[in-house]
Amino acid sequence: MLPRSPGFVIFDCDGVLVDSEPITNRIFGEMLAGLGLRLTPEEQRDHFLGRTMDDCVRLIEELTGRDVPASFVPTYRQRIHKVLAEEVEPVEGVVALVKALTLPSCVASSGTVEKMHVTLGRTGLLPYFDGRLVSATDVAHGKPAPDVFLLAAERFDVDPATCLVIEDSPNGVTAARAAGMMCIGYAGETPAGHLGAAGADMVVQEMADVALILKL
Repeated sequence: MLPRSPGFVIFDCDGVLVDSEPITNRIFGEMLAGLGLRLTPEEQRDHFLGRTMDDCVRLIEELTGRDVPASFVPTYRQRIHKVLAEEVEPVEGVVALVKALTLPSCVASSGTVEKMHVTLGRTGLLPYFDGRLVSATDVAHGKPAPDVFLLAAERFDVDPATCLVIEDSPNGVTAARAAGMMCIGYAGETPAGHLGAAGADMVVQEMADVALILKL
């Protein structure tokens, strides 16, 4: 059970609204291998899921002991935008959830607004959130810091305590709880236990379960 009734819903984007994680992980893994960093899918998820690109670059440099080439980020973004625009689909059940939602909402993501336009546009979800996209690139610290969620609450003039965050990464759950917000963990690519350990109030396996929790 949630500790109180939410008044505002904040969706993460990748892995919650759009099924982009398998695509981005594949391409990111290929580019990491090009830097000599070969990780299992589980290691890659645990290290990088839910983090901003700046944080990812710093972590790559820690793991490799070398500077990341200046071309790495622009090349990755060029590749990923192209593939996402061609392949990404909505997370199963999320379109029905978004259509049925009566509470005000927004998206708060570690990705750029440009990337959100690509993925939400491709999946038909952009009209539900156009003008309501918040990116961690606009704050000092990405997830697991609470900055992006607090910015969302400030931008839409809502009390953080009334916000419900829907997240698929432990970093995102940690950020939501640090912001004083409620959080439902969606166990898509991430094991449910990891989301619970990070502090999610509830963990679900299907987006239809979120609709039931919100009595839609």
